[in-house]
Amino acid sequence: MSFDPTPRLDGKVAVITGGLGAIGWATAQRLAALGASCVLLHRKGDDAAERATALPTAQGQRHAALRADIVDTPSLQKAAADVQEGYGRCDILVNSAGHTQPIAAGDLDALSDELIDELLAANFRGVFATIRAFAPLLKASGDGLIVNISSIAGFTGVGSNLAYVAAKAGLDVVGDALAKALAPAVRVVSVSPGAVESAFVPGRGEEFKAKMASTTPLGRIGKPEDVAATVEALATTLRFVTGTRIVVDGGRHL
Repeated sequence: MSFDPTPRLDGKVAVITGGLGAIGWATAQRLAALGASCVLLHRKGDDAAERATALPTAQGQRHAALRADIVDTPSLQKAAADVQEGYGRCDILVNSAGHTQPIAAGDLDALSDELIDELLAANFRGVFATIRAFAPLLKASGDGLIVNISSIAGFTGVGSNLAYVAAKAGLDVVGDALAKALAPAVRVVSVSPGAVESAFVPGRGEEFKAKMASTTPLGRIGKPEDVAATVEALATTLRFVTGTRIVVDGGRHL
């Protein structure tokens, strides 16, 4: 098969977990603008269907929102079946769902067993479960792409908490293994932002953003659009790329 760059995504179907979140929504807008039909997976969002219909639409495109919880495998299996029934294919899977909470690395007691299990489930197990559910459709596409939204925490060891760090590190390594196992029909890439301007980490306000900007070589905090643009590039121009991570952090990790 060819891995030549392509300017458009007409006829492609993209499934985006966390599709109502900052990064997921920015990604959906970009992929939809290039002709892809986007399916937004979400846990809760009364306006999900309305937002899906607000995505850029041209002839042949149909956007949708499906309720699914990445830590609930049956709901993912149902979502995959619904995509199969409604679209007959899935070409792109973007895993941008997850959650975290800030806990200092030295505060070992605050990172309880229960919280560790919860964070690993949300940021590692759930991503794997989503890939497992949609793998048959991606393989059948013959030109599948899985993009896992990871974090520089996975290789710097610095993040919102140590369980989150472990989850992202595990996601990167397993992504590399899957890139080999699923090739050549499916490519797998991690996209690793630094701090991003969103509500993903509770309690981080303007003071945090200013501090991050002042200590980042490119002089500002990341934006959801920075991450979305990287996903777009992987789907269109960076097509001979798999089994690696792309760091999108303005040099924050240096």
